[in-house]
Amino acid sequence: MRYLIIILSLFMFGEIFAVDFVPEQPSLSTKAFILVDYDSGKVLLEKNSEQKLEPASLTKIMTMYVVDHEIKEGRLSLNDEITVSKQAWQTMGSRMFLDVNSKVKVSDVIKGIIIQSGNDASVAIAEHIAGSEQAFAHLMNDYAATLGMNNSHFTNATGLPDPDHYTTTQDLATLAMASIKEHPASYTIYSQKSFVYNNIEQNNRNKLLWRNSVVDGIKTGQTDNAGYCLAVSGVKDNTRLIAILLGAKTDEVRTTDANKLLTWGFRFFASHKIYQHDKILETARIWGGSNKTIDIGLSQDVYLSLLKNDINKLTASLNIPKLIKAPLNKGEKIGTYTVKLKEKIIAEYPAITLNDVKKGNLLSRISDQIIMYYNVLFGKFGTDKV
Repeated sequence: MRYLIIILSLFMFGEIFAVDFVPEQPSLSTKAFILVDYDSGKVLLEKNSEQKLEPASLTKIMTMYVVDHEIKEGRLSLNDEITVSKQAWQTMGSRMFLDVNSKVKVSDVIKGIIIQSGNDASVAIAEHIAGSEQAFAHLMNDYAATLGMNNSHFTNATGLPDPDHYTTTQDLATLAMASIKEHPASYTIYSQKSFVYNNIEQNNRNKLLWRNSVVDGIKTGQTDNAGYCLAVSGVKDNTRLIAILLGAKTDEVRTTDANKLLTWGFRFFASHKIYQHDKILETARIWGGSNKTIDIGLSQDVYLSLLKNDINKLTASLNIPKLIKAPLNKGEKIGTYTVKLKEKIIAEYPAITLNDVKKGNLLSRISDQIIMYYNVLFGKFGTDKV
């Protein structure tokens, strides 16, 4: 196997699995929380992140995820009008203050869900999309399964208390990352500080939109059963972090704890995009093919979450066979790209072929066979068989 060492300085490959130094963690009183780097998916800090808890109105992140997919797939338009049913109008809890039997644009209902946390708005759009809130909850669970939210189950579109309605901070972090990545236009609404509907202005309940300039979302929630909940995200120096908190005792506790998490994360960690999926890592010799070389790289963009002091302590190696034979199709695994931090393996990625190389004509195959024979004879290929 060929072994190519690359010394990496500011822009590295991989996802951090272990570090020698861990900064002192902030003291938090919230029942369950998680802090995640958006780009790499690396969990920076967590407590009870797999504990099933009621999410209150953080449920509406999933409600909006379904709505956004309906719009993306052409089954719903921002200009469509929804007729508000009596069931939606009389839903308890936080409200957009929709009038029964009124017609409301989807674009306004979305703002009512995100900014005003309107339970009436959530039920209205659920009924419009699926016929009933119960049927809409089935869609929510289908999307949760697709995202790998294996510890979540939804029974309604609002987050009102139900013993069979639960999720985890880990699953909500997965949902938040998907929402931001797949529906960036919709995500911008989460940073809007107020919305006026029916001559009633309501402020976004996410106080960090006012207290922390890097914060641009996401959602608050509160019921007696769930306590005070918060999903928050922000960007600083090209690093986006997501914090999910469930079960805080007060509004101020959830706000303060979330701010501590973000401050800690931005202080000690940095995220780097260090590989483009179509970038060539190496152009290798291929034998018996229509071409003499084949390009090798990775199948995905790669991000690294790393303690800031460890950025210049990485090495990376590309391990591929000494003898590569045609034919090979684009996307075939050909080796492994390994990243180390102080001799510890912290990440591995499959190295793949970036282009097709078909079998060469008879003359080129015979020529390559002869060259390979002599290379093996003189030990260039080691014990690889020709």
